[in-house]
Amino acid sequence: MSAADFDFFHGSWHIEHRRLKSWLTGCTEWEEFGSDTECRPILGGAGNIDEGFIPSRGYHHATIRLYEPDTDEWALYWITSAGGSVIEPPVRGRFSGGTGLFYAPDTHDGTPVVCRYKWSDIKPESVLWEQAFSTDDGQTWETNWIMASTRR
Repeated sequence: MSAADFDFFHGSWHIEHRRLKSWLTGCTEWEEFGSDTECRPILGGAGNIDEGFIPSRGYHHATIRLYEPDTDEWALYWITSAGGSVIEPPVRGRFSGGTGLFYAPDTHDGTPVVCRYKWSDIKPESVLWEQAFSTDDGQTWETNWIMASTRR
């Protein structure tokens, strides 16, 4: 693990999103939409930022990823123009065996959850990201957002 773990994501990407229409309700209906994003290193390579626009949602988004050498972990911060000046609390974690797992306590509609980001199937021209929530401290997970990214 190192500050280079996310270097694979530097560049331009097209993203195909699949997102559950309702979270933590037993919903099985997905909505699909596309977006594009650009990722670049920041702070001399100690992190990166990706920025993009989701036309169907009408908002801009960014993720700031910072490597913390003291803990050998990454902190990932999600920001949207829809959220104003709010920076979401980070998910934290690391890569192991080609998969990155990142966790944080959070809430969804007043329900306490554990949020998990999973980066997997990392190839030079594509990568898969998934978000999942758990209401039972990680015993079970509901995957609610999947992004399949392809290099442009």
